[in-house]
Amino acid sequence: MKPKALFNWSSGKDSALALYKTIQGNQYEVETLLTSINKEFQRISMHGVHVLLLEQQASLIGIPLTKMELPKEPSMEEYQEIMNSTMTEIQSQGITHSIFGDIFLEDLRQYREKQLNTIGMQGVFPLWKQNTSDLIQEFLKLGFKTIVTCINGTYLDKSFAGRIIDQQFLDDLPENVDPCGENGEFHTFTFDGPIFKSPVQFEIGETVKKTYPKPKSNPDDQDEDYVFWFCDLIPK
Repeated sequence: MKPKALFNWSSGKDSALALYKTIQGNQYEVETLLTSINKEFQRISMHGVHVLLLEQQASLIGIPLTKMELPKEPSMEEYQEIMNSTMTEIQSQGITHSIFGDIFLEDLRQYREKQLNTIGMQGVFPLWKQNTSDLIQEFLKLGFKTIVTCINGTYLDKSFAGRIIDQQFLDDLPENVDPCGENGEFHTFTFDGPIFKSPVQFEIGETVKKTYPKPKSNPDDQDEDYVFWFCDLIPK
């Protein structure tokens, strides 16, 4: 009997490829997709995608969805409380493993594993330490389709938002940008591929600029705010 697992679903390309590999590996029974949602805006945290599109994704994949709703700017204590409550409910279903699409961020993996260890669960990382250039090529060859929904203005300009990732997109990336955006350069929404029964239907809306204050180590710091560009996707 295969161990039961939850899959940490961001809606983007790394999640889609990791889920595909998990299904193909046939080692775990994926019971639910877990996604963090901004409760106020009803959008996926960081990716900015509306929850209606997330629900379409889960329906077309055929795996139940668990939404973890977070306040607009949760404190670490609030986040931990919500996470603990969510994981307690998930564990009550006999789920013992938690699967992630992380690739090479060591500190993030250590944080995840530390949190899981405290509640007796195990982390699984199907893409870990694989070459990101190879991964994105594999993703495209498998027939996945994904659109860029969030751009970190520190690395890329507005023109990259709303583009579907293809070879031209990859060729256009600056040398300091990881082809999978693993350092947070960009985030995506995957709308078609071998894990979907049919493509997710949406229209491309406007691209919106949002700024966030940088933490200041010195009160006299005059650093500019962080700039992000979000391309809105409108459910059909």
